[in-house]
Amino acid sequence: MPVYEYQCRSCGRRFEALRRMSERTQAPRCPKCGAEETELAFSAPAFLGGSSGGSSGSCGTSTWTGGG
Repeated sequence: MPVYEYQCRSCGRRFEALRRMSERTQAPRCPKCGAEETELAFSAPAFLGGSSGGSSGSCGTSTWTGGG
């Protein structure tokens, strides 16, 4: 099951919910204020893994020096 990000219209809290794809448009209750007025929030997708199952560049050998 995918994790979807929602935002509460009442208090503004953003939260994640593990939902079936068929349930993604059914608004869950806000965990902070309990309101039912939540909406599906748009966020950047997370792409994990590679052919070996790990994320590329995560072995600690980066040569980035912080320059822009």
